Amino acid sequence: MKQNDSVWIGLMVGATIPVIGFWVIGNLFDFLTVQGIMDELTVSTMGRRQRTLALLAILCNMLAVQVLKRKRFDEIIRGILLVSFIYCGVWVYYFRSSLFL
Repeated sequence: MKQNDSVWIGLMVGATIPVIGFWVIGNLFDFLTVQGIMDELTVSTMGRRQRTLALLAILCNMLAVQVLKRKRFDEIIRGILLVSFIYCGVWVYYFRSSLFL
């Protein structure tokens, strides 16, 4: 086992990366909207954009998993994946009305 290869570190990293990803991707969406590359938000598209933004933020964890997989930090990966599954469950629960019509 490598030094600093801990599930607890993975839990912290896995909980932090989607929050940062949500902020970065949200700012990118806003920038693209201001530049006219993306359409303005309407009431009908606001929910879909939030749903997409949240899912992309969760998927940011997979970038960390790929980097850590090459370096063989298996316990950190386990923690990140545990938090990712929890986030996915919360995502499905929060957006269940728009997913399951």
